[in-house]
Amino acid sequence: MTREIAERARHDGRLAIDTEFVSERRYQAQLCLVQVAVADAGAPEGVRTDVLDPLDERAVPDFEPLARVLADPEVEVIVHAGRQDVAILRRTWATDVTHVFDTQVAAGFLGFGNQEGYESLVRRALGVTLKGGEGFTRWDKRPLTEKQLGYAADDARCLLALGQEIERRLRERGRLEWAREECVVVEESRDERSAERSYERLPKLTRLDAQGRAVARRLCEWRDRLAREMDRPPPFVVPDQTLVELARRTPGNRAALENIRGLPQQTLHRRGAELLEEIAAGRNEDPPPPPPHAAKRDSRAAPLVSLAQALVRQRSLDSGIATELIATQGELAALVAALQRSGEDDGVRALRGWRRELIGDELRELIEGRCAVSVEPGGGLSLVSRPS
Repeated sequence: MTREIAERARHDGRLAIDTEFVSERRYQAQLCLVQVAVADAGAPEGVRTDVLDPLDERAVPDFEPLARVLADPEVEVIVHAGRQDVAILRRTWATDVTHVFDTQVAAGFLGFGNQEGYESLVRRALGVTLKGGEGFTRWDKRPLTEKQLGYAADDARCLLALGQEIERRLRERGRLEWAREECVVVEESRDERSAERSYERLPKLTRLDAQGRAVARRLCEWRDRLAREMDRPPPFVVPDQTLVELARRTPGNRAALENIRGLPQQTLHRRGAELLEEIAAGRNEDPPPPPPHAAKRDSRAAPLVSLAQALVRQRSLDSGIATELIATQGELAALVAALQRSGEDDGVRALRGWRRELIGDELRELIEGRCAVSVEPGGGLSLVSRPS
């Protein structure tokens, strides 16, 4: 079956794919169902929809043909809000995912909301009402009900047509390449866990001294090993805040360990001695370098950031592109700080790609003082060049 689906996808140059997964209380999300749709003249409405079950022990599908299709740059892969779908498929099928077209991302270039839901977008773009109600069921429990299977198939059934319709509208407005550029970020989605990444994301890491950082890193490695073995999220073993407190106070005995707030009872009782050993070992390890401190923002730049925000909102109204898609407040603050500090933009995306074409050059001129904001008679904003 999957080989035939892959052949049809290559023939048409397009494949729609959706997944159902369970991530709660697991080390990594478990892929529970894969729904695909491809063009098929012999199928109802010209679309063939298949629901594939990787947890069906009686007949696990051979996903290799589909994995090769996902990695084929000649086949467009249509998803909706697909970061998690792409990440799970990349990891589970050990494949690259290329030429992604995310209908949620692309819809933001057409005046739809930046986070437009699938059912809402299908209704607004295609005039089709989908059946809902099964999205948060137990996808890892077998057998699946007819309602679950129908819901899953319904999602994929319209995704192919939705992608084609969104592309048609984008092409008419000359924005298809903008949307494709933004979808590259979705292609790069990953969900691999690692102890090093967990360590780097610990809260208040900058407050730990050298020994505390060494202990924290050691505890992250220990926690990650346990979590992987137990198939539980790392915070299930020790929450982040508690891990930092352990690294700060470095308890040396059971009584001191019991005084650490937030330490799960099951970890204390089953792993207490092991935890103390890891803390003791961490004290004698070479510490990692201190994390970089976040650059302090100059409060005097706040009015200029607000002006930049106003310009972004105006261009959002003019273009119909969601404000958050153009630039966030944090990105604008970073851009102002970078240009005022060195005249370089430090890679801020507001001055790259389609954003530069839409507003980037204007933002630079505004921030560098080469133009001013003017209020039009109708209330809109425009930029006026300042005399040299």
